[in-house]
Amino acid sequence: MDERNIMTIAKNIEVSSTSKTSFEDAIQKGVAQVAKTINNVQGAWVKEQKVGITDGKIDKYHVIMIVSFVVSDDSDLG
Repeated sequence: MDERNIMTIAKNIEVSSTSKTSFEDAIQKGVAQVAKTINNVQGAWVKEQKVGITDGKIDKYHVIMIVSFVVSDDSDLG
C-alpha cells in the first residue's frame, strides 16, 4: 500500500474586471479571460465590489477577485 502524502499545488492570482451591466457579468468576464491563458482554474472569490456612478446612475460594476488554479498534482507524478 502506497502511504505517501498526496498533495495538490495551487496558485492564486488577483484579477480586476469591469462590466457596464452587472457584477455577475464582471465576474464572468474576468474568469473567462483568465481561462484563456491559464489551465486548471478551480475557483474564484470576490474580494471587492464597487460601482462607478455618473449623473446619479450606476454606469460601471467593478470586481476584484482571487482566482485559484492547480499547477501540480502528485497523482500526475506516477
